[in-house]
Amino acid sequence: MKPKVVLIATGGTIASRYDPALGRAVASQKAEDLLAMLPGIGEVAELEIDDFATVPSFDASLAFGAKLTRRINETLAREDVAGVVVTQGTDTMEETSYLADLLLQTDKPAVFTGAQRTHDDPQPDGPGNILDSIRTAAAPEARGLGAVVCFNGQIHAARDVTKVHSSAVQTFQSYDYGALGQVDGAAVIIHRRPVLRQSFAVQDLEAKVHLVRLSLGFDCSLIDALLETGAAGLVIEAFGRGNGPSCLTERVRRAVAMGVPVVIASRCPVGRTQPIYGGGGGGRDLEDAGAIFAGDLKGPKARLLLAVLLSHRDTRGRIAELFRALSP
Repeated sequence: MKPKVVLIATGGTIASRYDPALGRAVASQKAEDLLAMLPGIGEVAELEIDDFATVPSFDASLAFGAKLTRRINETLAREDVAGVVVTQGTDTMEETSYLADLLLQTDKPAVFTGAQRTHDDPQPDGPGNILDSIRTAAAPEARGLGAVVCFNGQIHAARDVTKVHSSAVQTFQSYDYGALGQVDGAAVIIHRRPVLRQSFAVQDLEAKVHLVRLSLGFDCSLIDALLETGAAGLVIEAFGRGNGPSCLTERVRRAVAMGVPVVIASRCPVGRTQPIYGGGGGGRDLEDAGAIFAGDLKGPKARLLLAVLLSHRDTRGRIAELFRALSP
């Protein structure tokens, strides 16, 4: 008996075709259209289709991500389902997959995939990604991996993966850590298993968690504006190891005094934050002002973790502790 895999379709490039009336590519294809390009896919797994949405991922919200994760959890709670595959746009896939990983309530796999080329491209990459993802979702070896991104023959941990190229099919990479495994024909091969994982039972996410990226001559009044409009949490992509201009330190101190946690990530694509430097806005100064350091977790994902931790009374007072545990 073949394992059952549910395909949850949400739109994105993988579901997009060029619309001559509009003069642009738009998400318009349903899950049935995606699977029609894979004759014989029923030999791999018993498939069930869930046309959850048809939206571009660049227009997705935190609320959408939370709603999608609820659907994933509801689907995986069924005894007859071995795993799910989520098709979506690549622009925010690293974020929705990580949000799902933080909120997943099962050891069954949630496999995210998509495409860099449209459904009607002469050389679409979507069909191969879907096939590999269904194989992964159906594989016993994938249990316990959490949410993963399966793309271009590789399986990546949602926590580690990043979109690194705007158009190339090998866009998803895991920089320091590498892929968890690969799909080689019919074989799903796992080389390592993620250890920095924890699941949280959260229903409604705190939406007012903002991500700010520092740049040369950064205007710290932007932080003032966010605090004045009711920010619940701030993630700052700082320079290097986690440094910023001198004006940032007083803003961090003010935010912490207001009960608004401030997390410092690095704007570098690789490496960890560590409070080393002084000088007014160095990492050590920011730590003294009450900032929490994000370790190797990059800004967009640090924002999601902070939003999740702020959304439950049991974790709201343990933010620094949990960041140290999940992003040392």
